[in-house]
Amino acid sequence: MPLYFFRIQNGRYSGCADQATECADREAAWKEMTSVCADMAAGISRKLQENSEWNMELLDEAKKPIFRISIVAESFE
Repeated sequence: MPLYFFRIQNGRYSGCADQATECADREAAWKEMTSVCADMAAGISRKLQENSEWNMELLDEAKKPIFRISIVAESFE
């Protein structure tokens, strides 16, 4: 099975995971990523500061990004 890595930009868990996640295919990888992100979203949004951004990426075995989910906090003043 293909291996995937999570990478987070900003926040407590910033960085690239050392341990890979196995998923059967690209669709399964997307489902795993959205599930992990959903589990983290409440904590992230509570700590997100004005005019900042949080990103989670799913990387392939070569550590190239294949998916990204972003949470953006913008101020319009």
